[in-house]
Amino acid sequence: MANGSKDSKNDAPGAPALADWQPPVEGKGKPFALKACPPSAKPYSSGNKAEDKLAVEALAMELDTLQDLFYADRRFKLLVVLQGTDTAGKDGTIRGVFSRTSALGVHTVGWKAPTEPERAHDYLWRIHQQVPGAGEFMIFNRSHYEDVLVPPVNGWITPEQTRQRYAHINDFERMLSETGTVILKFMLHISFEEQRQRLQERIDDPTKHWKFSLGDLEARKQWAGYQAAYEALLGATSTPWAPWTVVPADSKTHRNLMIATLVRDKLKSLGLRYPPEDPKLVGLKVE
Repeated sequence: MANGSKDSKNDAPGAPALADWQPPVEGKGKPFALKACPPSAKPYSSGNKAEDKLAVEALAMELDTLQDLFYADRRFKLLVVLQGTDTAGKDGTIRGVFSRTSALGVHTVGWKAPTEPERAHDYLWRIHQQVPGAGEFMIFNRSHYEDVLVPPVNGWITPEQTRQRYAHINDFERMLSETGTVILKFMLHISFEEQRQRLQERIDDPTKHWKFSLGDLEARKQWAGYQAAYEALLGATSTPWAPWTVVPADSKTHRNLMIATLVRDKLKSLGLRYPPEDPKLVGLKVE
């Protein structure tokens, strides 16, 4: 049960119980109950919003240093998947967590509805073209998971076709992992009421009208369907090579803090290193 507890057999004493926020990676197929993960929870918070904001800034700077090392090392590739309902905070996460990283080796893709040429191919064709290269961070704002959300909710594909797509995606991500891609998947989890407030802010503020679409209101009417679709995909596609983490995201500061911490921790676990020194440079003087 996700309760923001501070102790877990899977975590060091005093650390948030990350396992509470991750669907099991064994026995896939059973939907993961989002009701176990309160969107208002703050398991990574210090309890002080000002301190949390300072921590996010410090983490963003640390990620900049790690990204430089990651790019120099070039043994790995990093794919960060940000998935969530409208207004869940995907853009805000990119700004808040990756604002300090260099443009060198860091790229973002915002996935929209497929184009005509993309529809002429399989649904993963366009995704594969945008996965990271050696030493690169690639951040997906939405992702291939739209193809197991929108079509099932709207009845465009059958349950059997949806299950088939889960298998495709798991195999695709396993292939990426086995060829050096580190995959971090975050489901930004907000409440129905929080979404209402954020949509209203976009309507009330003329400078945010560009973010709003009447289609957002139609999708909101399908809230229950999308929540069920998320629960199904979380249970079916959280794997040892590409696990999901549900991020309680009603608090924007906490959302950024949790994701920045987890990305930092993963990078530090890789044993990154600079390439060996070139012996020809020893004692070399520039005239």
